[in-house]
Amino acid sequence: MDAITGRHAANGSPMASRTTTNARQLFTEEMSADVVTSSLGPDTDPRVRRVLTSLVRHLHAFVKEVQLTDREWEAGIEFLTATGQKCDDLRQEFILLSDVLGVSMLVETINHRAVREATEQTVLGPFHLVSSPDRPLGADINLTGTGKPCLVTGSVRDIDGRPVPGATVDVWQADADGFYDVQKPEEIPERNLRGLFRTDAAGDFWFRTIVPRYYPIPVDGPVGDLLRATGRHPYRPAHIHFIVEAPGFETVTTHIFHAEDPYLDSDAVFGVKESLIRTFAEVDDEDRAAAFAMPNPFHEVRFDCVLRPSGATSRTARA
Repeated sequence: MDAITGRHAANGSPMASRTTTNARQLFTEEMSADVVTSSLGPDTDPRVRRVLTSLVRHLHAFVKEVQLTDREWEAGIEFLTATGQKCDDLRQEFILLSDVLGVSMLVETINHRAVREATEQTVLGPFHLVSSPDRPLGADINLTGTGKPCLVTGSVRDIDGRPVPGATVDVWQADADGFYDVQKPEEIPERNLRGLFRTDAAGDFWFRTIVPRYYPIPVDGPVGDLLRATGRHPYRPAHIHFIVEAPGFETVTTHIFHAEDPYLDSDAVFGVKESLIRTFAEVDDEDRAAAFAMPNPFHEVRFDCVLRPSGATSRTARA
């Protein structure tokens, strides 16, 4: 007799060999996560197994904790579907969703913990979608002539203070109205306010741009619906993006933020760190303006980037 069904079976058949010790592990509310995670095959990559097992357990615990209804589950599927449908070559709504939920910043923080005086990282953001053009040191990346002129100077050094010549400094920012070139390609010149520079023999760089302005993240998609539903504003404080790279060093993806911005304490994507806040000072100096081909007066800000050696980043242990 079959131990589970009570049916008789002929000797030698699979049914005849079944015993009470190998009863089926069927899906129940209490055992849901165990049943799903036990389905992972023996050849599953260990890291994949760890991530999926944790994901399933947390996801099932969440559903049980909030007692998710059928309609809420359907709404969640519709939201994720709409998020994917909003993505294209110039828009990544899933990155935006990760940003506003704080996941992007958490991943950055975990994977790039501070090492001595190394520059802190922050979110990449959804608008690094095109390559920045190579530009000579001192070039003006503002192609429209609008906005408050600003000189950016800086250096790239290692954690022992030695200059890093030949480092690439990739920069991009929004225009005076708070838009990136990819958001309004019919109105804003291609590659406006983008540039790829290389540090000189002393590890220094400089370029001309405009003072950044706060702006809203895109709100014409599912992420905007989420912000409105939760009473959150969509604004990011004024900033300039940087990616700094050099052989033998960890890449730094970061911003510098305007110290007088009203949204420093409520960044929609949680990207502000105290060490990245800078003063964009007004300068009235005809000689300095002439030296850097700036109008007088102008604004100036400095960003000294400190790179950690490759492999120095503290990461969480992996199974």
